[in-house]
Amino acid sequence: MIAPEDRERLGAQEVEQAAGADWRVVLGRLHARFRTGDFATGVRLLDAVAAAAEEHDHHPDLDLRYTSLEVRLRSHDVAGLTRRDVRLATRISELAGELGVRADPAAPVCLEIALDTADEAAVRPFWRAVYGPDAVVSDGEVSDPAGRLPTLWFRGTTAHDEPRQRFHLDVWVPADQAEARVAAVLAAGGRLVSDDEAPSFWVLADPEGNKACVCTWQERERG
Repeated sequence: MIAPEDRERLGAQEVEQAAGADWRVVLGRLHARFRTGDFATGVRLLDAVAAAAEEHDHHPDLDLRYTSLEVRLRSHDVAGLTRRDVRLATRISELAGELGVRADPAAPVCLEIALDTADEAAVRPFWRAVYGPDAVVSDGEVSDPAGRLPTLWFRGTTAHDEPRQRFHLDVWVPADQAEARVAAVLAAGGRLVSDDEAPSFWVLADPEGNKACVCTWQERERG
């Protein structure tokens, strides 16, 4: 039985402060990437995390790679972050420490694809079909519940004739890494189109005008 206070959604800043230095909120989830160094250590950490998840009755998404283990936490029953996520995050950090494994707080990153459209209702059924029968449709986006495909969300725009760029990438990064990422893009020949919505997001363009956004949880409700 989940206590009422454990169903209360918490803000991104509160969660980051409570979870500790290993963790960052990116695209509504609490992320940490642990640099295991080798596969066997990663498996040991994964096993320990799995056991802790069972003890807490709260289960993260895990992505094991040759030299890293990425952990993503979210309270799916309330579609947000709660004290349950914070408690499990701190326990996972303890387990990593016992194995001598360090986190890389700058590493978490997520990708969304944005489609500029003047008529979401007209294009949404097509993209839902493209994503497959299990696709989840909510207000303004189509997503893959298995996490195999990046979320496709629809950004309203005025009607226009082709050609005009219709897609752009939204790259979500930890809030404390965003300005460095923007600076790196500019140093690589990019152009700042707009920082009107910063630190929520920066709009950038490559030398040919193709756009991408660097996004964070700051100043938005979705976390």
